Amino acid sequence: MSFAQSVFAPWALVLTWLISLGVVAWTMSLRPWQLLLNDIALQHRWLAATLAVVLMWQLRAQAVDWLTLHLVFTVLMTLVFKVPLALISNVMINIAMVAVGRNEWVLLGANVLVTGIVPAIIAGVVWRLVDRRLPDNLMVFLFACGFFGAALATLAGGLSAVLLIIVAGTDPEAVYLAQEYARFLPLLMPSEAFITGMLLSILLVYHPSWVATFNDHRYIDTQ
Repeated sequence: MSFAQSVFAPWALVLTWLISLGVVAWTMSLRPWQLLLNDIALQHRWLAATLAVVLMWQLRAQAVDWLTLHLVFTVLMTLVFKVPLALISNVMINIAMVAVGRNEWVLLGANVLVTGIVPAIIAGVVWRLVDRRLPDNLMVFLFACGFFGAALATLAGGLSAVLLIIVAGTDPEAVYLAQEYARFLPLLMPSEAFITGMLLSILLVYHPSWVATFNDHRYIDTQ
């Protein structure tokens, strides 16, 4: 989901911009572009995946004028490319949505926060827990990171959007609709989880080396 029209107080717009800029600045300080410069094949996969997500974001349901519902794919991008490249990709995707007139410029910070930063953090935390605490098993990785991680990230992103509207919304009707929308979040989680898990399973079967968070020697060769 993402915001299409502003229903926020000015201070909230400024705050979301500052948070998003801070996280993006930290991401850029890690110099993720060095991986792309050193691996031409990775460049092609990352750009192709980013373009594919841009196209998938066009398939959206306009719930109300200021809110659109769509698959996000941030968890899949995080698992395949890790957090820094996934966040850069999300910023580019949100800029593309603004450029084609889908979203407003003032909402770029809020949309990056809700669709990129929050889901990527959740996906990264889940992956770290699986990597360090759970058995080295392909199905454990697939279900915990792909299905459960995507569902949890969708819930966290949706709740962050609802909380943002409740705290900083300027339209009483928008606040009411946000509270009603929160009740339907459990119904939206399975779709993101299913698509993410399905695509991740295909990658793990045919191209496990493409998934940066997956160690094929550890999860496959040693079993």
